Amino acid sequence: MTEKNIDFLISGLMDEESELIPLLSNEEEESLNAEQIPDELPILPLRNTVLFPGVVIPITVGRDKSIKLITEAYKGDKIIGVVSQKNIDVEDPNFDELNKVGTVANIMKMLRMPDGNTTVIIQGKRRFKLHSMVQDEPYFRASVKDFGDKKDVPTDKKFLALVDSLRDLSLQIIKASPHIPSEAGFAIKNIESHSFLINFVSSNMNAEVDFKQRLLELTDIKDRANTVLGHLTKELQMLELKNQIQSKVKVDIDQQQREYFLNQQLKTIQEELGGSSTDKEIESLRDRAEDKKWSKEVGETFSKELDKLSRVNPAAAEYSVTLNYLELLLDLPWGEFTKDSFDLKRAQKILDRDHYGLDKVKKRVMEYLAVLKLKNDMKSPIMCLYGPPGVGKTSLGKSIAEALGRKYVRMSLGGMRDEAEIRGHRKTYIGAMPGRIIQNLKKAKSSNPIYVLDEIDKLARDFHGDPSSALLEVLDPEQNNAFYDNYVEIDYDLSNVLFIATANNISSIQPALRDRMEFIEISGYTVEEKIEIALRHLLPKQIEAHGLKKSQISLGKKVLEKVIENYTSESGVRGLEKNIAGLARHIAKCVATKEKYNVKLTEADVVKILGAPRFVRDRYLSNGVAGVVTGLAWTSVGGEILFIETSLSRGKGKLTLTGNLGDVMKESATIALAYLKSHADDLDIDPRVFDHWDIHLHVPQGATPKDGPSAGISMLTALASVFTQRKVKSKLAMTGEITLRGKVLPVGGIREKILAAKRAGIKDIILSKDNEKDIKEIKAHYLKDLSFHYVEKMIEVVQLALTNQKVKSPVEVEKPLQKVAK
Repeated sequence: MTEKNIDFLISGLMDEESELIPLLSNEEEESLNAEQIPDELPILPLRNTVLFPGVVIPITVGRDKSIKLITEAYKGDKIIGVVSQKNIDVEDPNFDELNKVGTVANIMKMLRMPDGNTTVIIQGKRRFKLHSMVQDEPYFRASVKDFGDKKDVPTDKKFLALVDSLRDLSLQIIKASPHIPSEAGFAIKNIESHSFLINFVSSNMNAEVDFKQRLLELTDIKDRANTVLGHLTKELQMLELKNQIQSKVKVDIDQQQREYFLNQQLKTIQEELGGSSTDKEIESLRDRAEDKKWSKEVGETFSKELDKLSRVNPAAAEYSVTLNYLELLLDLPWGEFTKDSFDLKRAQKILDRDHYGLDKVKKRVMEYLAVLKLKNDMKSPIMCLYGPPGVGKTSLGKSIAEALGRKYVRMSLGGMRDEAEIRGHRKTYIGAMPGRIIQNLKKAKSSNPIYVLDEIDKLARDFHGDPSSALLEVLDPEQNNAFYDNYVEIDYDLSNVLFIATANNISSIQPALRDRMEFIEISGYTVEEKIEIALRHLLPKQIEAHGLKKSQISLGKKVLEKVIENYTSESGVRGLEKNIAGLARHIAKCVATKEKYNVKLTEADVVKILGAPRFVRDRYLSNGVAGVVTGLAWTSVGGEILFIETSLSRGKGKLTLTGNLGDVMKESATIALAYLKSHADDLDIDPRVFDHWDIHLHVPQGATPKDGPSAGISMLTALASVFTQRKVKSKLAMTGEITLRGKVLPVGGIREKILAAKRAGIKDIILSKDNEKDIKEIKAHYLKDLSFHYVEKMIEVVQLALTNQKVKSPVEVEKPLQKVAK
């Protein structure tokens, strides 16, 4: 609706002394329609409005022609013709530039305005058509014809419903529009005439002049009503949409203003209570930054983010994100290093004090420390300690940190499957954090700690990424001087960090990562080493943990050996520590209840406290049976002796293998039999016997899976013994791989196998010539009372292992051949 016209109407309605009566009754409308239209009328061109019959509007005239016309008409009969221009931009239109349909108007009042313009209030009467121009000076005058208005207004239900809809829609627009006074609805409600209501709404609605002119020219009142209703519907929809947008903007602005005022109040309250306001917080960050030893790049980034923080509303989410980022930059130890201790003798004492054995690792650490002392800026090596659980790989990192005088950091990688754990998240994510590499450096407050990457072989991978690939940058000395964390977004130098990785199985580490590390094997402890570790470390630790005194418990070496052999089956010492803890708990209970007990525990006391032995070690058996040979095996918990048993039965040369053997072990048995057949003459065996005897080869402890090539020479010896019925040399064990060409190849786990042989009472051991170097690396006191025989060919094994003496009650292997000969 047009605001200016509505305001005018309302002022006329509300002023009781006003001479204006803008609303027509039915009788007044009939009177207007009955008036005759003059043949000639002075024509007033209107630029931006259209006058409808019965409607009262104010217009401002400023053209000289228009002022003269109004002045003369007001003095006369006050009747003029009003026509809108075709083009509202034309200042002085000619006759052809006027629309052909206009409205007869009555000048109700004329007012002189201070700016020189004249405002007149006119009321429309009837429509007319321009016929021809009579004069154009001093103003237009033209001959006109009656438009032919229909006198009868429809009264059918459809038309009445149309008028009611028009009235309701107009009232909704008045209610929804903030610029139209609510009193305008009073005017709409008080209009009685249906045709005048249509004209009134057409005149005052918000529409272009061309659209209103088309309405004026419509002869059918129903068509005019429908057209107006369609336009008002669109206008109401636009108005509602506009109001929704304005309401939303207002709510947002109100919320921001509310938060601003609350923050200002909070700031004032904090200052009154002596707390730190936002400005003080920013100033505190700036002061802390002055003491940092960071690079120019880091300083520029910090200053940029700090300036950004000072412009952000403290209530905004971005404020806390930026603040956390700045605090991380300040907490990271940029250029901060601990001073290394170059006292090599002290470092060696610390390593020996905390760990028994592990000579290879200690030697490598001492070499690194020596080079660092000479060069002072050496890139740290990336060491990986691998071996069975419980041998001290992780705790070794703490000892190295103490020996070097550095901070100690440990990060468990077991089960880690998200790459962001290493490289961090981008700051754009909610709850973003730096990776654990950066977090641990922040915690250590040093840029050169000892960093233990525990269980690196147990890294997982899934749709989140591959953390082992992310570690490639961390563990590469050529790249880690510029490590990029997604959260920090600035390169961080990790080249001074001494990384020590630990693993149980290096085969599960991806090749590219293996290539970046220096591997040091930590094999299982021998029984002798476990006894020393128990006396030096485990027993004192458990005495302290259980509140005992050294004088209240004593464990001898023989007792500890029984505990190790009968109650543990491991390469490390975790199980041993648990059993010693069990003994200590029993003593603690006796001390607390004042019961009598043996301070120096015996083997019987151990059985009484810990129960019956859980493991039984195999001991060497006699050589009285042909085809039984003692082999040596390596397991994840140390070395073991292994018996190879062979027997013959009448048959057609079938070979049966039992004992839960793997494919490699089965192939070794097949190779051994094939070699024996092809070299039967060298062993005085009739080749024909192989076709008359079935062979059964068994390895005891069938519930335990067994595999590997190291039992090859043991199987060969067992087969040779059973076919020749010769005794195997007493207290002899052996290990080695065999080939069809008769060669004996080296095998692994020699140290553990030798120690297992010694525990079992073995005196002689047959090995491949290439394993001689492994024996030289074992300490001499472990080899005491052992004799080693090194061989290159399989025939040498048989010659060394078998005696010339037959077993008691030998099997007559060649007897079936004699029957065949007869």
